[in-house]
Amino acid sequence: MAKKKNKIYKKKGNIVKDLTKNIFKILNEDKDRSYNYKQISSRLNISDTDGKTQILKKLSELTAIKKIKEVDRGKFQINIDKKYSTGILDITSNGNGYFISEDYEEDIFIPNANLGKGLHNDTVKAYVYKKRSGKKHEADVVEIIKRAKIDFVGVLQKNKNFGFVVPDNNKMYVDIFISENKMNGAEDGDKVQATISDWPTKSKNPFGEITTILGKPGEHNTEMHSILLEYDLPYEFEPEVEAAAENLSIEINKEEISKRRDMRKDLTFTIDPKDAKDFDDALSFIELENGNYEIGIHIADVSHYLEAKTVLDNEAYKRATSVYLVDRVVPMLPEMLSNGVCSLRPNEEKLTFSAVFEINKKAQIINEWFGRTVTYSDQRFAYEEAQEIIEKCKISDNIKAFSMPKNISITNKEYIVTPEIVGATLKLDELAKILRKKRMKDGAISFDRVEVKFNLDKEANPVGVFFKESKDANKLIEEFMLLANRKVAEFIGFSKGKETNKTFIYRIHDEPNVEKLASLQNMISKFGYKINTETKETTSESLNQLLSDVSGKPEANMIETLTIRTMSKAVYTTQNIGHYGLSFNYYSHFTSPIRRYPDVMTHRLLQHYLDGGDIPKAAGYEEKCKHSSNREELASKAERSSIKYMQVKYMQDHKDEIFEGVITGVTEWGIYVEISSNKCEGMVRIRDIKSDYFVFDEKQYAIVGQSSKQIYQLGDNVKIKVKKTDLERKHLDFNLIEEVI
Repeated sequence: MAKKKNKIYKKKGNIVKDLTKNIFKILNEDKDRSYNYKQISSRLNISDTDGKTQILKKLSELTAIKKIKEVDRGKFQINIDKKYSTGILDITSNGNGYFISEDYEEDIFIPNANLGKGLHNDTVKAYVYKKRSGKKHEADVVEIIKRAKIDFVGVLQKNKNFGFVVPDNNKMYVDIFISENKMNGAEDGDKVQATISDWPTKSKNPFGEITTILGKPGEHNTEMHSILLEYDLPYEFEPEVEAAAENLSIEINKEEISKRRDMRKDLTFTIDPKDAKDFDDALSFIELENGNYEIGIHIADVSHYLEAKTVLDNEAYKRATSVYLVDRVVPMLPEMLSNGVCSLRPNEEKLTFSAVFEINKKAQIINEWFGRTVTYSDQRFAYEEAQEIIEKCKISDNIKAFSMPKNISITNKEYIVTPEIVGATLKLDELAKILRKKRMKDGAISFDRVEVKFNLDKEANPVGVFFKESKDANKLIEEFMLLANRKVAEFIGFSKGKETNKTFIYRIHDEPNVEKLASLQNMISKFGYKINTETKETTSESLNQLLSDVSGKPEANMIETLTIRTMSKAVYTTQNIGHYGLSFNYYSHFTSPIRRYPDVMTHRLLQHYLDGGDIPKAAGYEEKCKHSSNREELASKAERSSIKYMQVKYMQDHKDEIFEGVITGVTEWGIYVEISSNKCEGMVRIRDIKSDYFVFDEKQYAIVGQSSKQIYQLGDNVKIKVKKTDLERKHLDFNLIEEVI
């Protein structure tokens, strides 16, 4: 009894500890039940008279201020008030959490002990209260309304008659108990997927069952499949889906052509990554007699083949997006569609959905047309090939054929590009640059980030790192895709000088959060940079200036990342507010239906309105928008996780090397360092720095040596060596190479 008493009473005065909170916890377990003071005393293991008196007094106080109610003589019940809120649970890597609710401006801290078996992203009801010391709120989870996730990937640690799955996800703070009859053949040390089936009241751990055995940790395919399953992303199609794709009618007959605008004779070509197999967009180019240009942006007509509410459509909606891992693509559509019938491959007739514009030499839109077409691609280019034309050729009255060098050619052979295609490429590049300049002048934010890519061997092992930079050819395609997306959205959402009320799929991007901008300013000031946030215009202008100023500098990637984090997330919705980052009042996704389901919905709605259809209800489409946005976020996380995995795998072979890097983060437990030569990021733990005892200085974003006063600050250049690589956790530990003073 003494031990229990010490947990309940403070050292001075035998005052019952956290009495209000504990009473609320008891009353909240069953809100329809009433308790007397004896029952509450028993639940709190209080048997002495003094303790019971304190409970009686507290019950009286809480009744007087209407926090609880006396439903019968001496029987008390919770009085539901605004302190109980519904929201989302955000778990941190250290096992604590935050309660995110529309009822509160700030996220509310929840210590691990008060999570009430809530897991990351669960929808929960929480009791919110002010801490006795200070003004900050805390919360207790009192009810799990909806589980966000019950399937977890991890490693099985097997004992004789039971085991535990240790989750890979660092936001999953408990291991999953697996009884012997629920292991389904898994062995100790296997990487598995487990499903939570129950979480008994008195158990610290949830109970579960192993549903999938993935293989041994560290094996390449095991880890890639683990990443996909962790984010609920399927890596293969069910047989009935594949069968449905194979049974599609793919013939382009005269009857279908007669329903469409025939653009097969127009000069048309595609520009894509050299390893691309799904070509979902093409450009056509005609010089008109009046000196203007007719430019067609042709998109694979996926909606023609993907009929609503079919097996194929349901699967595409469920996936909502293709997933691009480092070594593979997990497509939204079966390969027969994505890489075959829908792909705008060269020298093949294809059904397309097009936005066709008459554009003058100043890149002004004179006329526009939207509708279904049939097209024929004359040429397929990789970005490198188109870039070679842009760099080596010039617009003139006498444009000649261009000989594509063998070292640039995706065919590994020298070949001739016709004068017509050379001229079209150069003119499109010229117009794209005008469009981009105008867009930037209007306030668009320029994020031309360098992407990290890996050279892989035949077994998908990383043997080298290179950086992908956006050049003129990339920007050419980008500008015309942006043009099509913007104009389609305007065509539906804005008519005769005012907004329409037509249901449509918009891609929106809200303005940056003021507090996040202030935090960004605080951090970049350490490097001598500043931003002006007085108006929307000055904010955009100064953010662009910042990104331009840091380009090519050691701190560039870090500041670019921090700047992106200040931005709101772009999402799909039927409620248009414009796109801040692009500075467009109307914007949609129309150009990639092979890999994005919202684009399929956009095509369907656009055709519906072209046919004179009535306005459909928005509610169903809004639900689909939310689903698509959520799936997009999961895919993005999986893609980042695969990159992190490959970085760790790459660094396994470079443990003996010393690298130069920049400090990208500072915490109370260590500093994060990004290697300059390959963008791999890892942690130097404070306890591993042996020269001094270092403490975290939050104001300086630094750690400071107590004896030496040595400072390691955000943005500092340092040297590191790999200490440990953890493929399972996708984590790098570094040792700091300290300079001899």
